[in-house]
Amino acid sequence: MTQNVDLRIPRGNRSEVAGPTDVPLRNTTIAQTLLDTARRHPEREAVVFPAHNERWTWAEFSRRVDSLAHALHAIDLRKGDRIGIWSPNRPEWLLAQFATARLGLILVNINPAYRLGELEYALNKVGCKALITAASFKSSDYLGMLRQLAPELSTHEPGALHAARLPALRSIIKVGAAEPGMFGFDDLMHAGTGKPTALLDAITAGLDPLEAINIQFTSGTTGLPKGATLNHRNILNNAWFTTGAMDFTDQDRLCIPVPFYHCFGMVMGTLGCVTRGATMIIPGEGFDAEPTLQAIANERCTAVYGVPTMFVAMLAHPRLTSFDLSHLRTGIMAGAPCPVEVMKKVQATMNMREVTIAYGMTETSPVSFQSATDDPLDKRVSSVGRVHPHVEVRIIDEHGDVVPVGQQGELCTRGYSVMLGYWDDTEQTAASIDAEGWMHTGDLATIDAEGYCNITGRVKDMIVRGGENVYPREVEEYLYRLSAIAQVQVFGIPDPKFGEAVCAWIVTHPGAQLTEDEVRSFCASQIAHYKVPAIIQFVDEIPMTVTGKPQKFLMRQAVVETLGLSEIKTA
Repeated sequence: MTQNVDLRIPRGNRSEVAGPTDVPLRNTTIAQTLLDTARRHPEREAVVFPAHNERWTWAEFSRRVDSLAHALHAIDLRKGDRIGIWSPNRPEWLLAQFATARLGLILVNINPAYRLGELEYALNKVGCKALITAASFKSSDYLGMLRQLAPELSTHEPGALHAARLPALRSIIKVGAAEPGMFGFDDLMHAGTGKPTALLDAITAGLDPLEAINIQFTSGTTGLPKGATLNHRNILNNAWFTTGAMDFTDQDRLCIPVPFYHCFGMVMGTLGCVTRGATMIIPGEGFDAEPTLQAIANERCTAVYGVPTMFVAMLAHPRLTSFDLSHLRTGIMAGAPCPVEVMKKVQATMNMREVTIAYGMTETSPVSFQSATDDPLDKRVSSVGRVHPHVEVRIIDEHGDVVPVGQQGELCTRGYSVMLGYWDDTEQTAASIDAEGWMHTGDLATIDAEGYCNITGRVKDMIVRGGENVYPREVEEYLYRLSAIAQVQVFGIPDPKFGEAVCAWIVTHPGAQLTEDEVRSFCASQIAHYKVPAIIQFVDEIPMTVTGKPQKFLMRQAVVETLGLSEIKTA
């Protein structure tokens, strides 16, 4: 990717830089992009799902997408309708991503780890008219939870659901065969196969790149998830520039073990490959080191994505050297702070000499900074790279003034990649995006004289556990439902495996009895596993400022000292 380096160097000793603009933004839709790629490379391999024994050319992939699009249209789903997807990394997820884009439906990504309360909130917050769901994943019984939320399923025909707790939902599409009250994904695919494309082509031609196409939930400091709403232009261009930073072509083969529901999987991963004509290799429904390494070897992958914990697991595999990783060249390590030593081992041991680090957030489509394949080693292991094309960034102090180069402040970004806003939440949108269009990330950062960025902390107290964002207030609000708890504070502590672990300090009411196991048992039925506190400590009081604000940094320090933890050096 050609870049104008001068644009990325701060001017006037101010921490303010802009990405190059010599590569134009793509002004098209996701559906049109897939059609164009399929026409250019009809017989080239598009996607491989080894665990499902599926291997499609671009032409076959496009035909399957059209079959599902016809079926979704036939059950009365129209442009602008919201349709949820609740599933691990399966072929049906990938088809749904592009079939919804073909029709202008807004795909709503639902975390596979969500439990009952989170699912109910997400479906109702954005008014999902339909939901595509797997039957189960790991310990989650999806169908059981849906029947609990909508017992009316047993008495309603598919497509005619009227559930008291899910008032907008009409259709549930179960992966595989049909169930009472639900469509079967396989049946819909069969019904949509072989139909002329004229109807779909007309719908696609009428789509606008600036229209919403995707909603991704990201927890907020209010304690409730927020639906970051993104359009074609947001995520299509980000996918294009992210893969461009790795010099991707149609000869590349990308291993994608990161989850589809997350922007890492479905924007930087699948959509990125579609923009370049590169092959997608999906090693399994969830990450496991051995199948991932096996897929990299068997499919001669040239790149692999992962959060640091995934790379740590692969590096620690006892048979690592038995897998042929010689074709690997590049990839992305992102989603959480990247330990410097892990980055060095990935380059040396996994043959990923051109591996890059990326930084961003769901609200910015997601990537804002990324290292280049030819950046000096010290820059690639100690920073998150330089600003992406068509993106402006600045570091500001508490008064909103741009700080000098090298000084820490809050990172703000502006450009095509900033989301449309949080769905049906103007207050939270206004709190995040100011009147001049700057997205306030809540992350603390520095920019050096060459334009390289280093993420140093968070203005807000968000915890990043293995690539998953955990907002303490959300967990605190759940814990307050336990009648024995008088006060609770949740914060992050260093963890060598996940980067950060969730820790809770609890003050109980006088005379109340509560155990760690009781707290964890309560959480397990209410919130996703990664939000459940790993460390629970019962204390007599919470350290406060004179104005009554909890001092979480003191709590963190106390736990670090008590448990003998070490801070993790990151980029």
